Amino acid sequence: MDSLSNRFHSEVDRLSTLIARSSHDHRIHPRSAGDALTLERPQKADRPPHHRSADPRFGSPRAAHLADKDAYADWLADELRALDGPIDLVGHDWGGHLVMRIVSAYDVPVRSWVTDVAHGWHPDYQWHEMATLFQESPKAEQLLAAMRTRAPGTPTIGDLLGPRGMSADLAAEIDAALDEDMSAAVLALYRSAWPNFHADWGRDFDRPAAAPGLALVPTGDPMARPAMDRAVAAHTGAQEVELDGVSHCWMLQDPERGAVILNRFWTSLPA
Repeated sequence: MDSLSNRFHSEVDRLSTLIARSSHDHRIHPRSAGDALTLERPQKADRPPHHRSADPRFGSPRAAHLADKDAYADWLADELRALDGPIDLVGHDWGGHLVMRIVSAYDVPVRSWVTDVAHGWHPDYQWHEMATLFQESPKAEQLLAAMRTRAPGTPTIGDLLGPRGMSADLAAEIDAALDEDMSAAVLALYRSAWPNFHADWGRDFDRPAAAPGLALVPTGDPMARPAMDRAVAAHTGAQEVELDGVSHCWMLQDPERGAVILNRFWTSLPA
């Protein structure tokens, strides 16, 4: 769930951030950069070929109980329990953190998991500059208000994510969706994850996950921490694959490569 919570996480919905697969004969097929990755499988039974779990904020008011990262993880666990398993779970950005929480602390039938933010669970990880600013009140509230009104000299979220691989059309959608409710959700989510995920959630990830995992490392991201990704992957028993030449929004920049890597990982799993 991708960068600043909620509609930022349209990288949860729009970019195939969260994919739950329920049979072993699925395949991911790239269509276009704007569509990211599409999951398809032969039609059988009466269930859909894939499930994209959209953040409950999308298109509707944020539920009052979604006050912090623990509430979001509880919500996701409930969503996943409602699906036919086993589930192959893929998370991007905040979605990746939620995936790691699910496989380390919940009784959800996950067959495999993928994240691209494993470094955030390293004990030495320090949040990036924007997340650090979000801890400061009223400075953070003032910044988000300036972003909403497009105040001169204030970059938008799209401006910040463009150099990290986000397409212009999606950046425009995110900027248009930034309202007061979303801004409050952003701050509540980030403020619940300080100083990093290792500080609290990491206590429940003190051994390899029961399900096979894959840590993707887009090394072209200026915020990448490959050494930390490798260390966390080893600690959690996950494989690690570096994505050279792409950034944060790797699934937009090179969906074909992403599809190959995910399919290879799923094919390698025990039947």
